[in-house]
Amino acid sequence: MDNQIILAIESSCDETAAAIIRNGCEIVSNVVASQIESHKRFGGVVPEIASRHHVEQITVVIEEALAQANMNPSDLDAVAVTEGPGLVGALLIGINAAKAFAFANNLPIIGVHHIAGHIYANALVQSMEFPLLALVVSGGHTELVYMKEHGSFDVIGETRDDAAGEAYDKVARVLDLPYPGGPHIDKLAQEDCEAVSFPRVWLEEDSYDFSFSGLKSAVINYKHNMDQRGEKISPTAVAKGFQESVVEVLTAKTLRAAREYKVKQVIAAGGVAANKGLRTSLEKVFAEEDIPFFVPPLKLCTDNAAMIGAAATPMFEAGIRGDLTMNGRPGMELKSWV
Repeated sequence: MDNQIILAIESSCDETAAAIIRNGCEIVSNVVASQIESHKRFGGVVPEIASRHHVEQITVVIEEALAQANMNPSDLDAVAVTEGPGLVGALLIGINAAKAFAFANNLPIIGVHHIAGHIYANALVQSMEFPLLALVVSGGHTELVYMKEHGSFDVIGETRDDAAGEAYDKVARVLDLPYPGGPHIDKLAQEDCEAVSFPRVWLEEDSYDFSFSGLKSAVINYKHNMDQRGEKISPTAVAKGFQESVVEVLTAKTLRAAREYKVKQVIAAGGVAANKGLRTSLEKVFAEEDIPFFVPPLKLCTDNAAMIGAAATPMFEAGIRGDLTMNGRPGMELKSWV
């Protein structure tokens, strides 16, 4: 592989990020400006506020990424940017910054799918062995993706309603936990107590799809019933029961798919892949199955630009280029590029 150096930009939601990636696997620099504190008081991401913060931060993070890498634009081979999916206003700020930078420095531009980025975060910590199965779990996505080679994405299962991360945040609000709720539920779920029993939603017998809306409703109904009886709920017991249900379904369907598709490797990706309960469960079952399982370190599970650079590298090698008409695609589908 040649010494390919890509500047990557990510702004799909509430993180403004830029990174320099060498050869798709080496992080030269990785800068993330988080907006969590700004959105915390609203209990979720406010698109207008997110866009304003991106405008304020985008030039700063690009300059910082270059400075940390001790590089100039002339050292770069391409610019990569998240094209979608995401909040359209947020996406446009990153895309327009990337297009301006690429135009000013006569560099090619590559539009990257956000979920492909999450999957390729794994390439930053180990080689990807095909065919593989990726479990993508985040605030907006829960998907099982079969990959037979680089750039080949076969979505064999996806959420029919709430994504896992979305369910976590909604349940956290019911329990009066701070935003973002996922880490708080995960922490409570590690405590030693008797869990409240909640249903597991399996859908059809052969389905790899997911559904967490009913589980979320079960938690809400449990709290309402307890309130009506004048009894206090145990947030720890509820969090533990909720997480046990989510983790059991995610783990079981991932294991069944890995067996059916005879994959050489299973990887997890997305913000909820940082969940300790889920990581532990997946590590255990795939160690028993003797299928290599990998998950990125916590800082590469949440939104960042390094993952966008990692995904852009095989696209760059395949000759895929965008142009200056690139626009934000909030509903962008994950499609193969091979």
